[in-house]
Amino acid sequence: MGLLARFEDSLDRMVNGAFARAFKAEVQPVEIASALQRELDDRAAIMDRNRTVVPNVFNIELSNHDYTRLAVFRDALQDELTTLVKGYAAEQRYTLLGGVQVTISQDEELETGIFRVRSEARAEVAAQSGSADLDSTAGAALGGQPRLEVGRTAYPLVRAVTRIGRGADVDIRVDDPGVSRHHCEIVMGSPLRVRDLNSTNGTTVGGQRITELELSEGTAIQVGSTTLVFRSL
Repeated sequence: MGLLARFEDSLDRMVNGAFARAFKAEVQPVEIASALQRELDDRAAIMDRNRTVVPNVFNIELSNHDYTRLAVFRDALQDELTTLVKGYAAEQRYTLLGGVQVTISQDEELETGIFRVRSEARAEVAAQSGSADLDSTAGAALGGQPRLEVGRTAYPLVRAVTRIGRGADVDIRVDDPGVSRHHCEIVMGSPLRVRDLNSTNGTTVGGQRITELELSEGTAIQVGSTTLVFRSL
């Protein structure tokens, strides 16, 4: 049995055929599943002969009508779609940079029966367990504390030098194939500065590759496919 067939069978058993009735003339869950598979194939990026990176974070946008009809099954469908993405990635030997996230939302501009898939490859970013004084937390609780933010997670900058990279001995580890083992570092001072560590793919700000740069509020530092935003307010 193929992935899509197993997906339909799992949903059918979970809600006793309710999906078939709910979506008779609207968006079919199997259409969303097929779209996710296409998204993985279309956005597959060959990093080297052993790694083809694909998106791992997906947002499915539905019309108000379709979203309303789907809302009661949303959690179950998100879980099943997440399982499908993991299975398809494994089947195709794709590389996922982090955990798979599938969310379903509504877009008032979409018409009934039309949906949109937005995706990104989001690397796992974490403060190393050996860095006792460097811990991740919610950015809102750190007003005034210099920090780097990735999505909704903040990494306080409390050391004289905070190293960032893919290696095991850095302070903030970014599991991204485009990131060097020792990629860049944040140097405390007045002002704080970001310094590239002769990384293979470079450290960029505003699309420009930098060697060293003074940090200001909102500076977006790009390493590989991952963006770290500097905050101090």
